[in-house]
Amino acid sequence: MFVLELTYTAPIEAVEAELEAHVEWLDRHFADGTFLASGRKNPRDGGVILAVGDDRATVEKIAAADPFTVAGVCEYRVTEFIATKTVSELDAYKQQLPS
Repeated sequence: MFVLELTYTAPIEAVEAELEAHVEWLDRHFADGTFLASGRKNPRDGGVILAVGDDRATVEKIAAADPFTVAGVCEYRVTEFIATKTVSELDAYKQQLPS
């Protein structure tokens, strides 16, 4: 599982100009099952996405295709973690620690 943390690198007006395309990009990845949750940070200096993927390279490629990234208005920090404990609704994503 992955936490994608976005940090805005441009004024909020530039971010807002790309918001519709960013939301469409989010919707595509929610529909394909890659994204599980997303939202703005508070204060509004970026956002967070909870994602699943086969490997880090795939998730980084997805982040690089975000219209925010393409427009140069944000940077991503991708953190991979092993989800050994989840709420029942996320049991399908529960993982085992490697031996």
